[in-house]
Amino acid sequence: MAEVAVKERRILVAVDEGEESLYALSWCLNNVISDNPNSKDTLVLLYAKPPRTVYPAPLDGTGYMFSTDMISSLERYGKEVADCVTEKAKKMCKDLHDVETIVESGDPRDVICEMADKLAADVLVMGTHGYGLIKRAFLGSVSNHCAQNVKCPVLIVKKPKTK
Repeated sequence: MAEVAVKERRILVAVDEGEESLYALSWCLNNVISDNPNSKDTLVLLYAKPPRTVYPAPLDGTGYMFSTDMISSLERYGKEVADCVTEKAKKMCKDLHDVETIVESGDPRDVICEMADKLAADVLVMGTHGYGLIKRAFLGSVSNHCAQNVKCPVLIVKKPKTK
């Protein structure tokens, strides 16, 4: 009997604090991850930690500068948020063997695109906030940016509206 080749896939899922990304992860677990013994899926959970906003002090000396205590508190809070999000996402994947988590700092649009290319992801899965045209124009759309700029297929999962 001929041996069947095992198909390996790297599935990158972008997660953040929003319900939309966790819904996309859940949808991916139910519809994309294969339980076929002839396939081996590695799920990579990516959290893009937004860069810390830097507020320059005004030249007239009336502004406030952040103390080192304040900066370290903000960094600690950012790490706690990243840990919380990735732990919640990992708990959803408890039945899978091959799950990796990555936390990177930077603009989520850039981080997600760079990691999809660096990891040679077979597919990028992400949620969408479902903003309308006006909000998207002002806030930008991470999912739209990624869909336009990554080399692999992008699966954008929209959470159904609750009534």
